[in-house]
Amino acid sequence: MTASAAPALETTLANAKLDDRFTLEKGRVFLTGTQAFVRLMMLQRQRDAAAGLNTAGFVSGYRGSPLARLDQTFWQAGKFLAENHITFTPGINEDLGAAAVWGSQQVNLFPGAKYDGVFALWYGKGPGVDRSMDAFRHANAAGTSRHGGVLALLGDDHGCESSTLGHQSDHNMMSAMVPVLHPATLQEYLDLGILGLAMSRYAGCWVGFKCVTELVESTASVVVDPDRVHVRLPDDYTPPAGGLHIRWPDPPLPQEARTYHKIEAALAF
Repeated sequence: MTASAAPALETTLANAKLDDRFTLEKGRVFLTGTQAFVRLMMLQRQRDAAAGLNTAGFVSGYRGSPLARLDQTFWQAGKFLAENHITFTPGINEDLGAAAVWGSQQVNLFPGAKYDGVFALWYGKGPGVDRSMDAFRHANAAGTSRHGGVLALLGDDHGCESSTLGHQSDHNMMSAMVPVLHPATLQEYLDLGILGLAMSRYAGCWVGFKCVTELVESTASVVVDPDRVHVRLPDDYTPPAGGLHIRWPDPPLPQEARTYHKIEAALAF
């Protein structure tokens, strides 16, 4: 008596390409922390288009570890950014990058805008956050646009691996009344990034995004899907008369008073 041969197992390998991280519409891709931010901006544009919004993206800031390679990553992804109406313009320094991002929220204050809004990303090393606080305070007080929104990537090197001093940006953001999100995985760079932009639009404020060395310099397999995150706006919060978003003219004292309402809105979100 002879035993029958076991049936051969068939295996099918995924036909994966390096460009999948930026071209695959839905599915699992392998990317770095800096590449995740490129994909985040593309996801936001795709979500807006699906919702009937004609938006654009804008990225500016100044490199420095742990975000030292962010500019290279955005340059390398140039053709994918152009297809999604996203502009990358690095700043001469962190302050000018923040001022440019602030300007992106002013698009719809004047007639003739080509887009319904511009969602934006600022990036900088922790000491660059220190030197940019004047721009941060004024931009957050002025507010974001209804279909814009701003994420500020805070490159924090707690362990002083590539810095002259260990640093963290949380306290600066508290003083400027900017809420901060703390992603723990590269998947959360995408998921919390989408939620952070939604919070910025809803509450009319900038939103900080903590980028620690150990995570932003890592790689991971993540799921990309424009429909993955479902944003549910609060039904128990009523904004003040006139809303929370950027406007003109806008005297400084009403701006300051509105900032406290933005924190309430962010907490409700």
